[in-house]
Parts: sequence; C-alpha cells; structure tokens
Amino acid sequence: MELEGRNAIVTGGSVGIGAAIAAALAKEGANVAINYRKHDAEAKEVVKRIEAAGRKGIAIQADVTSFGDAQAMVDKAIEAFGRLDILVNNAGITRDSTVWKMTETMWDEVIATNLKGYFNYIHAAATPFKDQRYGRIVNITSINGLRGKFGQSNYSASKGGIIALTKAVARELGKFDVTVNAVAPGLVYTEMMTDLPREWVERALAETATGRLATPEDVANVVAFLASERARCITGEVVNVSGGQYM
Repeated sequence: MELEGRNAIVTGGSVGIGAAIAAALAKEGANVAINYRKHDAEAKEVVKRIEAAGRKGIAIQADVTSFGDAQAMVDKAIEAFGRLDILVNNAGITRDSTVWKMTETMWDEVIATNLKGYFNYIHAAATPFKDQRYGRIVNITSINGLRGKFGQSNYSASKGGIIALTKAVARELGKFDVTVNAVAPGLVYTEMMTDLPREWVERALAETATGRLATPEDVANVVAFLASERARCITGEVVNVSGGQYM
C-alpha cells in the first residue's frame, strides 16, 4: 500500500469528491480525519468506510472559514494519530451570479470558504510538516480557476487563488520535503449535479475530448498518487482531471 502508516486530513470529506478522497487514502493505507459542517450522518458513513479498509477514521465538525477551528482540527488529528502527513483541502461552495447581480455576501462567502479556508488549514499544518520535515498537501481547485466561467466570478477567483496559493506555498515548504500540488477537476458526477440544469451538463459533456465526465473516484485516484512517494518530485503543479473539458 502506497500510504501505509500515513495520516491524513480531508476537508469537506463527508460527501462527493471529499468522501471519495477519504476512501481512496484509506484504501492505500492512511488513517483519515475528515471535517464536515452539517452532513453529520454522511460523515459517520465515511468513517465506517475508512474503518472497513482497516484504518482509523475520525469525523470532526469544523467550519473551514474559522482560523481557530482549523488549528483545533489539526491538533485533534495529531492527538488521534500521533502525527499528520497529508492535508487535502477540498471543502468548497458556490454562490453563482453574474457580477452585476452578485452581492457582497455572495462574494465574501465563497472567498472565505474556498480560499481562506485553504489558507487556514495550510497554516495549521505547515509547522508540524516543517518540524518533521515531511508533508503532502493537495488542494482541490477547478478548471474554472484556469479559464474563468460565466456567472462564477467569485468561484473562479477563489479557485484561481488556490492555484497561486499552491505555487507560493510549494516554494516556501519545498526545502522541508513538503510537496504542494493542486488538482483541477471539470464538472464531476456528484450529488450536486442533480440540481444543475440538464443543458449545463450536456454542454460540459460536449466540451470533453473523452466523451465522459469525471467521477469522484477519478479525482481521488490522482490525489492519492500526489500524496504518495511516487510523486515526491512533483510540486507546485496543477493536474487537470476533466476528460479534456479544458486544455
């Protein structure tokens, strides 16, 4: 197993891509702590999946926008597992609108969750990673952070910011054997897709080169690779997992 003996945090790990990432890391041998905000029952199910893989799993209710909550979760994970090796920032929200209709609240909520939330956890994990001279950080961004998206100026800005954050932190932490990479999915088959207009899904599918959209497991497999020793010389990179939806 690629991650035997490693310990991970996955933010937004109770549903969708985050749940798939937590399961993939556990399958490769890692103990996994997930955070959730409101999906309590779903979080408990993810912990069961982690434990079914023979690993330790814990779920912690924490608000990623809270600097203090992030530090507390990192501390709890280290207390539970003995150390922390892998951080996967995944939690995110959308508040879509054209820029002329977007409210200040819609902008602030997305930036606080999708960008500041990532900073909060990176900040909390950076010191233990530096001290032990080892760590793997994987940030989930989006192809819309690379290309922009109509009606998503807040989301695109947050996801573009994650890419810049990834590259800057990769430079800062590289000498401590900490790699920092980003994974940029396109539209992914998750529970959230049921709320999207059918024409949006069909348009995204038409953009792909492969004729199919990614699944949460497709994204999770790339994350597990980047968290492993096989990716030890990869840092500051953005891996596009979109079936060619953007290239």
